Amino acid sequence: MAHILLHGDLHATIYEIDKLHIGAASKLFHKIVEGVEEVLGFKETASKLYATIDLGQARVGRTRLLKHEHTNPRWYESFHIYCAHTASQVIFTIKVDNPIGAELIGRAHIPVSDLMSGDEIDTWLPILHTNNKPVHGHPKIHVKLHFFDVARERCWSRGLKSPKFPGVPFTFFQQRKGCRVTLYQDAHVPDDFIPKIPLAGGKFYEPHRCWEDIFDAIYNAKHMIYITGWSVYTEITLVRDRRRQKPGGDLTLGELLKKKANEGVRVLLLVWDDRTSVGMLKKDGLMMTHDEETGEYFRNTEVHCVLCPRNPDDGRSIIQNIEIGTMFTHHQKIVVVDGEMPNGGGRSDVRRLVSFIGGIDLCDGRYDTQFHSLFRTLDSVHYNDFHQGNIAGATIQKGGPREPWHDIHCRLEGPVAWDVLYNFEQRWKKQGGKDLLLPLQELEDIIIPPSPVTFPEDHETWNVQLFRSIDGGAAFGFPDAPEEAAKSGLVSGKDNIIDRSIQDGYIHAIRRASRFIYIENQYFLGSSFSWYSKDHIKDADVGALHLIPKELSLKIVSKIEAGEPFRVYVVVPMWPEGFPESASVQAILDWQRRTMQMMYTDIVEALRAKGIVADPKDYLTFFCLGNREVKKSNEYEPSEKPDPNSDYSRAQQARRGMIYVHAKMMIVDDEYIIIGSANINQRSMDGARDSEIAMGAYQPYHLSFTSPARGEIYGLRMALWYEHMGLLDDSFCHPHSIECIQRVNKIGQKNWDLYTKEDLEKDLPGHLLSYPIGVSSEGTVTELPGMEYFPDTKARVLGSVAEYFPPILTT
Repeated sequence: MAHILLHGDLHATIYEIDKLHIGAASKLFHKIVEGVEEVLGFKETASKLYATIDLGQARVGRTRLLKHEHTNPRWYESFHIYCAHTASQVIFTIKVDNPIGAELIGRAHIPVSDLMSGDEIDTWLPILHTNNKPVHGHPKIHVKLHFFDVARERCWSRGLKSPKFPGVPFTFFQQRKGCRVTLYQDAHVPDDFIPKIPLAGGKFYEPHRCWEDIFDAIYNAKHMIYITGWSVYTEITLVRDRRRQKPGGDLTLGELLKKKANEGVRVLLLVWDDRTSVGMLKKDGLMMTHDEETGEYFRNTEVHCVLCPRNPDDGRSIIQNIEIGTMFTHHQKIVVVDGEMPNGGGRSDVRRLVSFIGGIDLCDGRYDTQFHSLFRTLDSVHYNDFHQGNIAGATIQKGGPREPWHDIHCRLEGPVAWDVLYNFEQRWKKQGGKDLLLPLQELEDIIIPPSPVTFPEDHETWNVQLFRSIDGGAAFGFPDAPEEAAKSGLVSGKDNIIDRSIQDGYIHAIRRASRFIYIENQYFLGSSFSWYSKDHIKDADVGALHLIPKELSLKIVSKIEAGEPFRVYVVVPMWPEGFPESASVQAILDWQRRTMQMMYTDIVEALRAKGIVADPKDYLTFFCLGNREVKKSNEYEPSEKPDPNSDYSRAQQARRGMIYVHAKMMIVDDEYIIIGSANINQRSMDGARDSEIAMGAYQPYHLSFTSPARGEIYGLRMALWYEHMGLLDDSFCHPHSIECIQRVNKIGQKNWDLYTKEDLEKDLPGHLLSYPIGVSSEGTVTELPGMEYFPDTKARVLGSVAEYFPPILTT
């Protein structure tokens, strides 16, 4: 049967099964299983029935569990499924679940070709054994399918088109109007670093300072300070620029929060409880969250700090509880405070909500500026905040290179700030213990309710929508019934209810994209159902099923087919934080290579089909960030030296190191932006793994439908490119052009050559480095000549298969 690309939205409903009969042998097996479970102390011993939906190698839907005690199981569950899959059939699988395994009952199939007409299909399908013979009793499953091809979507490839764009559908949070958004690059921006970047209306881009603004927000709060973090470290200071001192700026974060709590402000912290039983990750240096120190610091104070593990949803088995609690994290980074009304607001006692979300944790190693120095701040702002997670044994006593940190964050004001608060309240009610949330309905005379903070005619207004990856194990109040979950924009799984809207937001934005996409992300891997692995790795078993890389390559392919220019720029770290030779880091790099190779293969095949001879990097290009500094006479001199012939020693002598890309951002056509805590990997996009939060936003008066968008999003991109390349070129104004991508690729290649050369004559002129891979005429990702390993290491650039690491840990 022919394999067909199913790209669009599939609306599917699984109703019921008729005449389901379980044989005597199977019934006996279930009784034995239930007896074993009862002896082992399992709460529920009844076997349960569920159904799944598969497209090719990808599982795209799963019903709730039904107790298996009747012949006519009825689910009546509907699914909204984003598709970017090549498959010959839609497969419905019926299984019996119990804690010691799942038993296959049978499968039903419908050809993908039947869906392509766009007509609704409502039918009963026979349930078959693996040998295609009917299951005992000839049962059938009642399903309904309706496929909507992506090309028929109103916004497909046309950008936002209208200021009235209603937001991403089928999500928990609606889009909010009348908001204000402040965009941040890195924790701090020195005065006069960013050149004048012209915006629409005769304005110029004004950079903002993230940690200074967070300090001000906390320092000036009168009623509430709510914080969540993967890590919150009490010993950091938020204000470090000697030219921009503030009253109280010398306080550590811990001292500041205790001060506010002692003033009567309600201070609540939800910090991820790092369950250290996954020792193989811990020893690679991937965690180090200070969670126990933070909890102890606030013990018996007025600050209420809760260490919360990533608990699973209530329906999970004991084995799954252990897996989720030890392998996955709470990854949201949130600050919610009450703040002053703009311009006084008429009354000094009236307050409003202000929220911060993004990629920057309030912990050590995060403070940095656009200079991303390796050695020159070791006697000042980084002497007591030396962080180097990629080199074994690195300390301030042995000197640099420190690990520079690049990140993106944002501040949200207006109705969307209340959505961030609601997310915190859901999480606190689930894991916070005591009911300490402020009853805001009783403070409505002081804290104004959700309302616009800009007028409709204000050209600087924003429309913003909050997205999440989270499930009922971390958020209170999710409905149990799948039909109610669907009405709330949630996804029902086999044993949990999930908010997966961050992935939805990315998919929608990519599908709308008209000219270009710019991504910065800590990870870039996924769409394993479409990898073209030719070794012993079974792509179907990897489980990195989110669609983002495949949606990107399909977008590029569609533009090649249409003869329209389109470019994708992706900035990632040189390698994920950790010792680069370690098994976990090498495994992630291997998944990244497979993801890149899938995308380049799609592009090469599309070019060949159109008879176009071109470099695939002119359509999709990857970069990392790095720095190199000559030694200055007044530099910090370490009292000790690294071990000779170590990675540490080589990096110190070469005066180089990667700048760690921790950002989680996507810009589309300079008119739409996503910022949050979510990486482009399965952990972040799954919804039932790491908990995440993000926002998608645009300025209605700065769209690109008739002319290039020149609002704040454009200003941020240009500021980022200036940070990374040390210059602004006229071509950067038109990133969809061949001139722009070739110019950026040329700059990246020049910087990589300077980064890797033996001698160092002057500082690296820019930080943007071409990612050190080649692409063959078939789309295969290869090593560059003489570049099997990253500089100063014995770590393979392309990664290696980790035989003993289950993919669920590293995808």
